Amino acid sequence: MNKQPVTISIVIPTYNRLARLQRVLAALAKQSYPNDQFEVVIVSDGSTDGTAEYCQQAQTPFHLHFIQQANAGPAAARNRGVAAARGNIVLFLDDDVVPVPNLIGEHVRLHEERANRVVLGTMLTPPDATLSPWVAWEQAMLEKQYRAMTSGIWPATARQFYTGNTSLARQLVLAAGGFDERFRRAEDIELAYRLNKLGVEFVFAPQAAGYHYAERSFASWLATPYTYGRNDIVFGREQQVDLLGFVRSEFAQRNQLTRWLVWVLLDRPRASAMALAIMPHLALLAHRLLGERGSRPIYSAIFNLRYYQGVADELGGRDRFFAPESAITAARL
Repeated sequence: MNKQPVTISIVIPTYNRLARLQRVLAALAKQSYPNDQFEVVIVSDGSTDGTAEYCQQAQTPFHLHFIQQANAGPAAARNRGVAAARGNIVLFLDDDVVPVPNLIGEHVRLHEERANRVVLGTMLTPPDATLSPWVAWEQAMLEKQYRAMTSGIWPATARQFYTGNTSLARQLVLAAGGFDERFRRAEDIELAYRLNKLGVEFVFAPQAAGYHYAERSFASWLATPYTYGRNDIVFGREQQVDLLGFVRSEFAQRNQLTRWLVWVLLDRPRASAMALAIMPHLALLAHRLLGERGSRPIYSAIFNLRYYQGVADELGGRDRFFAPESAITAARL
């Protein structure tokens, strides 16, 4: 019995990033994979910067399908894209991730090798971009994960399901119920836990690379870890996954300074606010004097403090976070 040929739809949600989107589309036009064998589905999530006008008139060598929706978040935009996709494989690409020429071909090759898998591409730091120090830290942490998976320190899992560059069967997305539109951050990881229950294989594909032209304000960056912390507890509770155990295990592996800061500042809003007012200035100063080598530990401390505060708030306070699991179990009974 012949296997069904792989057809691929690239789903790109976008919001007021026309210049970056144009760069991504230009790179897609230069793929080594044949232009007539893939489509691009762009979902504008309430953009007001001329995205609709550009996409409706754009001439591309591949089929371009444009969808406009009122602003509802990336989960809703990706669900709209999946619903409109005609390929049996969906490749999620962000509007600031510029693909290398063999990106599509590498995704397709790995799906042709075996069904029922999720292919995780990379989002690399562009050599021609000057990133904000906090974004540079974020990219460094991402590439640290890539090195760990490449060297076999840990396998690819649901926690690396970043929809900036990842692909899977469209039917798998539908079978898992799609993205949960309640969440505007970490909605991809939440879907990945449901995919994991379907028995999918997560595969790391370092050759399926894209350059991540990330840009976000410090305020936006600072809000992210807190939401991730709360969501990890919500996801664990709703998906019946022991994420609290995982979070505690990771905390035990953090450096001594980070663990000390979290212990001292968690659930102490005035002291925490003071520290968070001072540390960003120290990080910028360290970055000017020593570069990323100097600022990286400080940004790590800031990120982790906000993340564990989110965890503690969702649990009901620091005592729940630091309490033995047996005490939490007894409190629930």
